Order: sequence, then C-alpha cells, then structure tokens
Amino acid sequence: MTEIENVVKSQSKLGEGPLWSVDEQSLYWVDIHNRRVERFTPASGDHQVFEFDTAVTALGFRSRGGFVVATARGLGFMQLSSQTPDIAAHPESDKPHNRFNDGAVDPQGRFWGGTMYEGPETKEPSEGRLYRLDMDCLVHVMETGLTISNGLGWSPDLKTMYLTDTLRRLIYAYDFDPASGAIDHRRVFVDSSNEVGYPDGMTVDSEGGVWSARWGGWKLTRYDPAGKVEREISLPVECPTSCAFGGEGLNELYITSAWTALTDEQRRQQPQAGDVFRLAMDIKGRAPWKFAG
Repeated sequence: MTEIENVVKSQSKLGEGPLWSVDEQSLYWVDIHNRRVERFTPASGDHQVFEFDTAVTALGFRSRGGFVVATARGLGFMQLSSQTPDIAAHPESDKPHNRFNDGAVDPQGRFWGGTMYEGPETKEPSEGRLYRLDMDCLVHVMETGLTISNGLGWSPDLKTMYLTDTLRRLIYAYDFDPASGAIDHRRVFVDSSNEVGYPDGMTVDSEGGVWSARWGGWKLTRYDPAGKVEREISLPVECPTSCAFGGEGLNELYITSAWTALTDEQRRQQPQAGDVFRLAMDIKGRAPWKFAG
C-alpha cells in the first residue's frame, strides 16, 4: 500500500456513498446536507457538482441508464440533467423527521435503502428501518428497530448480507437468498462498542473483507470474514463516512468524509475534512451491481 492521497478537495459537508462507474471510469458520491451529487474522473482530473432540490442520500446505477436513489423524500430514480428525482415510493411519509440514509443495489438488481431519524433532540427518536425496492417498484420492509440504518454489503459468495446499525456500534450479518431477496438469521458480525467512533458506510472486497469507515474514529477498519480486525488505516480526518473500490483494476480504495459535525475550531485543525481520499491497495473490490428495473 502507498500513502493516502487527497484526490478531490471537494469540502463536502456530508460526503457519503462513493460509487465507482466502470463504464465511465469515474467516481460518484453524494453531499447529503448540500443536496449535491458529485463526480470525479481521475484520468482528466475533472470534478463536477450537480445540485438537486432534495437531499440525495445514496446512489445506485440503473441498467437502463441514470440512477436509482435514496432521498430525503423516499426511493426513486434520477438523471443528472434533472434537479428533481422521480420518487417511486415514500414508505415513511408519516414520519416527517425521518429520512433515507445509506443504500446499495444487490446482486439480483434490487435496491436496498435504510432510514434514520434526523430531527429535534428527543429521548425517543423514530426507529430506522431497512427497505428493499424491487424491479417492479414494490417496496418491502426488511428490518425494523434500527438506530441509523447504514453501510450495506454482500459477501463474495452472495450468501451473507451485512448491515450497519450505527448508534449501537454494531454490524449485523444475515443469511441472504439472492433469488428471493430474503434475509434471515440476524447475528452480530462486529460489536465495536469498545472502539472510538461509530461504524458508518462500508464496502466488501473480493476476499470477503469488510471495510468500515469509522465516523469520529479517524480511521477505516477491515474485518476478516469472521469479524476480526485484520487491519486499520489511519486518516487525516475525524469523520470518514464510507469507502468504495475503483480504478481500472478495482484496486484503489476511495474514501469520502464530512465536516458537518465539526466545530469551527475543529475545521481549522482538519482542513481536509469533507475531501475524498484514495489509497492504492493490495486487494481488489468488485464492480457495483445495477438496478434491473
């Protein structure tokens, strides 16, 4: 491995959800609190920003073009040329302080997105849930009782799905049925309650290692398939948010970050907070799946 490289001085307020386009050889990510989608093309160094009228919180590529998305207003589809996503379903429209958070496309081309409470401070926030959007745009509740539904991923053999429950500092594992999209037998894959910070977004590499960004922890952690810490990578920012493999060989790890939770003094001490970082790896990832509907 080489040194961490700051590749995009994006200064995203809440950079999240990096997604590598094999077709374009470009990296996409969202800036949730600024309602932006950003794109970086390493070959040219071009960095573009696309603004929307609602917060886009997670992206997936769509086989017919464009994106499947999680937004503050629900699940749907969008093109970069439009400022307004086309919302297909809003299963929590009765919870005004809940919004969608992280999401990902599964091996069969369905989109999964989870929710979180983002409202006034309260002792009893609304629960987060995990939903599955099928190709026919029907939505299914897949998990309930979460704090912040966060990073999702699948093992290389497609038999296990991972889900992050941020405020409990847990990463769950489920038995996953690719054909039906069913999940079962939830168990704790990682309990990080003794570590600094909170588990945020994640990616799974070709060897089954689970990479988890540590919000408030200044690091990424790679867990082996048994859930044991295999390595940690220190970062120059306190709040890394997620990571994704990219590059021509899918052997470069891109890392998003945020400054939204920092004080003015902390921002002065962390001038790179909100930027995108890259690290050449000795392990490869995989290309993201596309929504099939």
